Amino acid sequence: MFQGKYYTVTGAASGIGKATALRLVEKGAAGVALSDVNLTGLHETVEECKKVGSAKIIATKVDVRDSEQVGAWIADAFNQFKQLDGAANVAGVAGGTGDTVIETIVQKDWDFTLGVNLNGVMHCMRAQLPYISRPGGAIVNVASTSGRRGLPHNAAYASSKFAVIGLTESAAGEYAKHGIRINALLPGPIDTRIFRDGEALGLFDADSISADTLMGRMGKAEEVAKVLCFLLSDDASYVTGAHWNVDGGYLAC
Repeated sequence: MFQGKYYTVTGAASGIGKATALRLVEKGAAGVALSDVNLTGLHETVEECKKVGSAKIIATKVDVRDSEQVGAWIADAFNQFKQLDGAANVAGVAGGTGDTVIETIVQKDWDFTLGVNLNGVMHCMRAQLPYISRPGGAIVNVASTSGRRGLPHNAAYASSKFAVIGLTESAAGEYAKHGIRINALLPGPIDTRIFRDGEALGLFDADSISADTLMGRMGKAEEVAKVLCFLLSDDASYVTGAHWNVDGGYLAC
């Protein structure tokens, strides 16, 4: 499915990004260019990838808020791979605290959250699109179920994820004529570092949010990665401009 193809993955040091990198390599990708700000975690992902496949792996420390860093990373990946078939833009953060309301949002928290979650996706797509295969390229941007309904006490996070869906749908409309598919993935309560970081800040509670899903549990990063990789694959050849929920029925409740 992924043989002979090359991909980029942001947020690859942990969670969904890491699980996506591992699945791409396991399923035969020829190469993956991985990035994160967490260089230690990124190197751990590389070592795990080497155990499951033979893909060429490039690991680079990148802050997706910095368009120049992103551009240099994507250009280097293309120069080494000589082609780019797909991209998983996963990097994200949960900002704020559980007692924050609109009146008390700290500007630097707002700017940081939107800088990573929204601007980061924009920087990545702007860098990826000139290189990605035409036709046949695919991009998946990770949004959230919080991009479909508000999230009290975390307006920055919800706003950024709403915006990622709008950005994704807009880009899909612009590039479909070139044979490039662009979709958004909306994870619900997934047991990842970003969720646990948010829980520590009082933004989420694992027990209560699990009870709010139809399946009565949190999801795993690997379960999200399977859907993400499907959207990157040719099996999703007629899917673009979509937003796919991977949430155990959370929104359906």
